[in-house]
Amino acid sequence: MTSILQLVVMAVGLMLAMVLGYAALSGPSASKESGRRLQSVRFRHSDKAVDKVEAQYRKTVAARKPSTMKLAGSGSRMEALALRLHRTGKGWTLTQYLYVSGGLALGITMLVYLKTGAPVMALAAGLLVGAGLPHFIVGWAINKRIDNFVSRLPDALDLLVRGLRSGLPVTETLGVVAGELPGPVGEEFKLVTDRIKVGKTMEDALQDTADRLNLPEFNFFCITLAIQRETGGNLAETLANLSDVLRKRAQMKLKIKAMSSESKASAYIVGALPFIVFALIYMINPGYLGKFFIDDRLIIAGVGGLTWLGIGAFIMAKMVSFEI
Repeated sequence: MTSILQLVVMAVGLMLAMVLGYAALSGPSASKESGRRLQSVRFRHSDKAVDKVEAQYRKTVAARKPSTMKLAGSGSRMEALALRLHRTGKGWTLTQYLYVSGGLALGITMLVYLKTGAPVMALAAGLLVGAGLPHFIVGWAINKRIDNFVSRLPDALDLLVRGLRSGLPVTETLGVVAGELPGPVGEEFKLVTDRIKVGKTMEDALQDTADRLNLPEFNFFCITLAIQRETGGNLAETLANLSDVLRKRAQMKLKIKAMSSESKASAYIVGALPFIVFALIYMINPGYLGKFFIDDRLIIAGVGGLTWLGIGAFIMAKMVSFEI
């Protein structure tokens, strides 16, 4: 038992050393920082029109109201979870989520304990399923709504362009988009117009939606409106160009998805194969793998295998993940 504890301590220490080494070596690059400073100086003193526009863009982005919320959406765990549930668009409440998670955790814990007789393994399985499955479902619903929003956002911009060219002000065209387009695009623009009606400025209303959605496409739209208010110009033409850029961006994402689909399928198969084989062997001969739940050495070996499997899955996910 002492040797097992020593192995566990050594493994934990090795993992901590790896994490600290990664944190130490992944700091900001000095060459990139000097390049950014030289670029800012060039933008500040250049007489070219392109550099002036770029300088105005950076100034506008820096002058926008900074987000006081974290990426998850809030400063507390419960508020961040409530925001995630709101982003699904399903009307799920925090109480419902907690009840479902607790019920799943309790049910899986009792089922695994009755089947294996291992309380630690049953508790771990219950916590994993109770916390992981609802989180996965909420994330899937959020991604589905975001994909729907991004696919319909160029149509909303085209509608804005037609409204502006017909002589309507920006706030009126936002109301037209909220009333004409169904789905998450209409819902989000409806929230923007409601905030404007109760006294908020258009920039603040759009900023609230941008902070909640956390989408680059909607941030592009907000920055475009902010730059147009600073520099002037033809807003309809700018939004038309932005709509074309967003459509090309969506096409590029689809091309990357098609090119990386084979690698992703291979990663899913390789990652799921150990669990499938373990489940099939356990169903055929439970006594052969039953000691994995009661023997300390086999439990340590299983935890180590799961750790390295998780590291491999993380590396494969990074290899097939592309940013546009």
